[in-house]
Amino acid sequence: MEDLEELIRRVSAKALSAEGRLSPALGTEELVQAEKQLGFPLPPVLARLYHEVANGGFGPDYQLFPLLGEGRTAVSVYREERSMSLSCDAAFWPERVLPILDWGCGMYAAVDCQSSDGVVLLFEPNAIDNDDWHLAWFVDSTSLIDWLETWLSGGGWYEDADGGGDMQPWEMARARLSGTR
Repeated sequence: MEDLEELIRRVSAKALSAEGRLSPALGTEELVQAEKQLGFPLPPVLARLYHEVANGGFGPDYQLFPLLGEGRTAVSVYREERSMSLSCDAAFWPERVLPILDWGCGMYAAVDCQSSDGVVLLFEPNAIDNDDWHLAWFVDSTSLIDWLETWLSGGGWYEDADGGGDMQPWEMARARLSGTR
């Protein structure tokens, strides 16, 4: 897919320009290990970012988590959030939703690895009452490709004074959370 090749090239160029130096990308065996630990495959675009650009450390604001490695990684944060979610009375973190970036204040960017396009979600739990966790999930972008294009163009909600005020709720949140038990 030529357009994807160009997107990966542009992401890599912007990441290198912004950071000066990137962490080494993951090898094929490391990607397989991560997917085994997660229990599900990564969307192809996300796998290519970690395999061809870098093991995190680039992207909007606080940057993508490393997939594997020391400290907080996408795999470790996913496993921690799922474990905590399953131990609560009301689940708050759906299965196969991989956190890729910590926005701070409990907010995450996450990729729905169950969707073919890698829908990018915003988890914003700060205004939730009464365990209505489905209300904490919003669609940031209908695909990881579009999310990356938005970052490349400098037009993300995190660049806007509104802070994402026009984001739509994730309609599948209630069903995906109820199916996590």
